[in-house]
Amino acid sequence: MANPDYLDEPPVDDRITDYDRANFKTYLRLLDADAEGADWKEAVEIIFGIDPKQEPDRAKLIHTSHMARARWMTEHGYRHLLSGNQQ
Repeated sequence: MANPDYLDEPPVDDRITDYDRANFKTYLRLLDADAEGADWKEAVEIIFGIDPKQEPDRAKLIHTSHMARARWMTEHGYRHLLSGNQQ
């Protein structure tokens, strides 16, 4: 069963959003799964509760968009956390 707390695509902003703050753990889980070489389909099923066989397009969109935001956090977003300027 899909987790209703997740959007299909996280908000894209040049600042950390409330959605980002609520999903730091999700981003870390995605990055860890990727670093371990986990299959994206397995990751999306475990992390988001989306069955990629039942909803292949949505599962791919959720995984791809959240992974992109997780990477943004590691490349840019963390600066806002370090500076204390999360707005």
